[in-house]
Amino acid sequence: MSDTPFGFGLPPEEPEDGDEGKKKDQQSGGGQGPANPFGFGGLPGAGGFGGPGADNPFAAMFGSLNPSDLGAAFQQLGQMLSYEGGPVNWDMAKQIARQTVAQGAPNGTKDASVGAAERRAVEEAVRLADLWLDDATSLPSGSASAVAWSRAEWVEATLPAWRELVDPVAERVGAAMGDVLPEEMQAMAGPLIGMMRSMGGAMFGTQIGQAVGVLAGEVVGSTDIGLPLGPARKAALLPANVEAFGKDLGVPQEEVRLYLALREAAHQRLFAHVPWLRSHLFGAVDGYARGIKVDTAKLEDVVGQFDPQNPEQLQDALQQGMFQPEDTPEQKAALARLETALALVEGWVDAVVHAAAKPRLGSADALRETLRRRRATGGPAEQTFATLIGLELRPRRLRDASRLWASLTDARGVDGRDGLWAHPDMLPTATDLDDPDGFVHREQLDFSELDKMLGEAAGGGHDKPDLRKKDDDETKGDGTE
Repeated sequence: MSDTPFGFGLPPEEPEDGDEGKKKDQQSGGGQGPANPFGFGGLPGAGGFGGPGADNPFAAMFGSLNPSDLGAAFQQLGQMLSYEGGPVNWDMAKQIARQTVAQGAPNGTKDASVGAAERRAVEEAVRLADLWLDDATSLPSGSASAVAWSRAEWVEATLPAWRELVDPVAERVGAAMGDVLPEEMQAMAGPLIGMMRSMGGAMFGTQIGQAVGVLAGEVVGSTDIGLPLGPARKAALLPANVEAFGKDLGVPQEEVRLYLALREAAHQRLFAHVPWLRSHLFGAVDGYARGIKVDTAKLEDVVGQFDPQNPEQLQDALQQGMFQPEDTPEQKAALARLETALALVEGWVDAVVHAAAKPRLGSADALRETLRRRRATGGPAEQTFATLIGLELRPRRLRDASRLWASLTDARGVDGRDGLWAHPDMLPTATDLDDPDGFVHREQLDFSELDKMLGEAAGGGHDKPDLRKKDDDETKGDGTE
């Protein structure tokens, strides 16, 4: 979990070999993302809204503009202050994400439209991947179509999912801004509170736009972080990022593309045919957001001294760790549930893809290890997501989960393994990851029979199914009736 989840800015990675220039670049906003996320350094408009390293973003905004650009700057500021939508200014987020993408990825590559040849290559890779996966899982194909996206197209396609993930957190912040004043003062302070909320929506929109734009330069598909960010049943790869991913691996580009297509297609199968899984994951994020607490004393002090002519004061307060997760059993349970679910999803995909790729791709082991390390160590992409919802959605127990799924395959076969996705209560828990052998050989209730029983009870049926999972040898029963 991020140490400063609602400071909206994680510290940059320590530079290697005394690479102070890189560290300074990250701290000033010129690296993977701005260390001063509300510095509005990425706002659109000629000249930009503040440059890297600007201590006062609004002073930098107007100090760096040419007279001919002042109209655009004031128009942008007016949009910020007049915003009356939800807790996040998503129009601003989209605009900034698109601009961030246009400026190029961290690896220096520029975004470009996907050509016809690249689209055909992606379609063929996904088609072949689905064919291979038929032998490795009982879940049927979940990809109704295969698409090749540019980074800008990835931004457009995933913003609805980001909205669903981020709005609960931002809502907590917006509500806190209106609750810190006594009721008798809220009416008089209405315009001020409205202005603060508009500023808060703009600040969230700015940070989210910058973060999503950075992430678009790294992801290779729509399911990289273990959550379904794109439209349902649409397998997607980003050819430019796929090429950058495999550039220094010494593996043929066709094999890299095919292996990543296997992972994307496997994710699509899981989310398409386990209908409760998406809501389970997104619900865990929402549950975590509900446990966010606000330092009301600090916020009251900010509101009491807020000067509309000095809006960066609010920005500074937001960056000082005003919003923190509560250290409660409920909050810990939400985090544990989400982390375990992500580990199980990624572990299943890892095991299934390896089973499909190992007999067919000579580079399967190397690519598997590269993806595992990428997920385990995180990097700017993982940090980006941590800044958005205060969580590092990194399956810390990916290898444990992958071993458990592989053991289940050996003990119960592909059908028995995949059947566990029928109900969330049938899945392994965090404790089961500590004792995989115990889980593998444990008897499981058939929840399809339970659902059938409940349906018959609701319909007035009187047949009572036997919920016990019978042993192959009936003589080994426990003697109970």
